[in-house]
Amino acid sequence: MERHDHVGPTALRAMQDLATRIFPLTGYHHIGDLAWNACRALDQREEHLTATWTHRGRVQAWGWLELPDTLMLQVDPGRHGIADDVLDWAEQAAPGALRVEIAETEGHLAGALERRGYTRAVDGPFLTLMGRPLTRLPDVPSLPDGYVIRAQRDQADIAGRAAVHRAAFDSTRGTTERHVRMRKTWPYRPEFDLIAVSPEGEAVAYCQGWYDEANSIGEFEPVGTHPDHRRLGLARTVCTAVMHAFAEAGGRRVTVYCRGDAAYPVPKQLYSSMGFAPYARTHTYVGTP
Repeated sequence: MERHDHVGPTALRAMQDLATRIFPLTGYHHIGDLAWNACRALDQREEHLTATWTHRGRVQAWGWLELPDTLMLQVDPGRHGIADDVLDWAEQAAPGALRVEIAETEGHLAGALERRGYTRAVDGPFLTLMGRPLTRLPDVPSLPDGYVIRAQRDQADIAGRAAVHRAAFDSTRGTTERHVRMRKTWPYRPEFDLIAVSPEGEAVAYCQGWYDEANSIGEFEPVGTHPDHRRLGLARTVCTAVMHAFAEAGGRRVTVYCRGDAAYPVPKQLYSSMGFAPYARTHTYVGTP
């Protein structure tokens, strides 16, 4: 087994290869998750340390440490012992106690964390993993007069899409430059990144879809609506349009990860009303200082 260390997610495609292989087993870490997170990290490379563990040229595990204390990891369940190698690497690189979020479908990781004295947090935010088949899809709902759903066509649309993200999440990180880079990151395809446009011609909502062709599984990551245009059904409409695009590409299922705790209930309610059903949740494990 060989370890390869990186500053930033420079081994993204290798990490995505493992994600593709084991997503049918765990339902977590879709290749779109990794692409989205990589684009978010590009201007903070020094704060994002990654490593891959390979055997005969094939990735068996990876770790992604966002300094100072947040670890994301994925390990092939058939090589569960490598989890200790990943945790050794992260614990040596992090200045303090680690926080590690895993899905309840990743029992091999839970076992490794518990053996090492990590404690599962009882309270706090968590993600609900939800999915539905791409059959018997509802028709794309009608929009209020003057609104349309379409792909981004020019630089103004790209800048508008980034602006909607900033407004929807009250964040400054979703810059136009970052969105441009995301559009160049595999497996981005513009037909799965749709926007809702207002009568004035401005992007006001969006659904970013990613498609895993090997597993025929699409994912939403992220979805947002400008606060001034909420409660118009735009999120439901644009998400439904992306589901139809996945189905036309040969997709069989679609997944989304949304907050499952009571502090942020609206997205889960939306997806439930669209036929998504929970299949797992995440848990956060905290190490000792």
